[in-house]
Amino acid sequence: MAAARDLRATGMTGPGDEDAVELAKRHLVQPWPFAGSVGAEARALIGEGDGIYITDSAGKRLIDGPAGMWCINIGHRREELAKVMYDQAMALSYNTPWYTMNAPSAQLAMRIAGHAPGDLSHVFFTTGGSSAVETALRFMQFYNNVRGRPEKKLILSRGSAYHGSTYLSASLNGRPRDRDWMDGADELVVKLSSPDPFRRPKGMSLAAFADVLVDEFRDTIARIGTERIGAFVGEPVQASGGVVVPPDGYLKRIREICRDNDILYVSDEVVTAFGRLGHVFASGEAFGIDPDMITFAKGVTSGYFPLGGVIISERLLEELRRSNHPDAMFGHGLTYTSHPVGCAVALKNLDILEDSVLDHTREVAPYFQAQLKTLEDLPLVGEVRGLGLMGCVECVADRESKDPLQLDKNVGKRIDAHCHELGLLVRPLINMCVMSPPLIISREQIDDMVAILREGISRTMDDLRKEKVWQG
Repeated sequence: MAAARDLRATGMTGPGDEDAVELAKRHLVQPWPFAGSVGAEARALIGEGDGIYITDSAGKRLIDGPAGMWCINIGHRREELAKVMYDQAMALSYNTPWYTMNAPSAQLAMRIAGHAPGDLSHVFFTTGGSSAVETALRFMQFYNNVRGRPEKKLILSRGSAYHGSTYLSASLNGRPRDRDWMDGADELVVKLSSPDPFRRPKGMSLAAFADVLVDEFRDTIARIGTERIGAFVGEPVQASGGVVVPPDGYLKRIREICRDNDILYVSDEVVTAFGRLGHVFASGEAFGIDPDMITFAKGVTSGYFPLGGVIISERLLEELRRSNHPDAMFGHGLTYTSHPVGCAVALKNLDILEDSVLDHTREVAPYFQAQLKTLEDLPLVGEVRGLGLMGCVECVADRESKDPLQLDKNVGKRIDAHCHELGLLVRPLINMCVMSPPLIISREQIDDMVAILREGISRTMDDLRKEKVWQG
């Protein structure tokens, strides 16, 4: 989220918070740490949230630009969700999913299936996005084993992709820094090019770029053999890769190729589902595709409780039921699969989304995109892109070469630090700043957010000029 930094060094500690800072340094291992500070760092301490805002330990109120981590869709401090959590915990706090079930999970599965495209009608619940993707991949393996195709297991992924942190899901990731020092199941994964239009060859049209990507997909299948490829996994919009929006029609063409070659299409909607693009699911509504599986998490509970899942095509399940191996077991499950509290929270969250938030998102999204786009007049900004309430500001040394500022890999963190002082939290990604605010954000609050971001980028440009890192 925000750049990791020692709170004492920045003067951001407040009364009663020093204990938490010191305890973190002595005992807490943060996610995505560097070896030089692993197990010995404290990060920006957040005390509370309300609506689209959070408050840090110094009492500074900040717009929650990343909505936590793409997830606080209906905003902080929603009493109705807290009440559902309490009521469900008092009624039934947990049941083992191995040989019992609960009503909220069955009701939620039905509600989710009602929003899913095509024949996606059955839901397996997990604890988050990584476990959702892991489940989809393990289901693909099981499906092909039962069908007598044990060799059909390779997975196609893409550059700029992010699909999780578990061993198999992380193996799909296409951001180099995610894998520089980490192992993965490389023998199972084939990486394709990123569908990033900003990085297409100079002079190439978007249509021609889409053709190149589709041709690469076809050529890869021809080279490897369809009998060896089990699944393609893709985000409709690559979120942590920098809000990469693919060329029009590209996903539909990939879907058709997968169908023609009996390759399962897994749409990773961990970020794009539950309102981020104005719909419960974006695959069908925004991109016109009907995948074989959809993975989801984050916005399903608006971050109030850890929950994720996979929606599976009825066709796949029917094929398993008709197989010659009725005793074959899908040996996969989690202690917290179909957690009653999480499912109850998700049901209420879905009520709120359906009542007004989805409509509001579709109404303000064009304004959000237009206001962010105004930042392209700043010399440091190479491109502003996005869809729905997802946006990315990509900074470059110059627009001709599109050099991603290799001389200073902390440009995003620099902008985040300035914005924090001004009242905005952003998601820094090397030379990019990602914005995905709570869906309840108003036009006035969008204006505030963009104004702060503009000032934060301007101050960063001044810093780079003074340090003679960038001429501008």
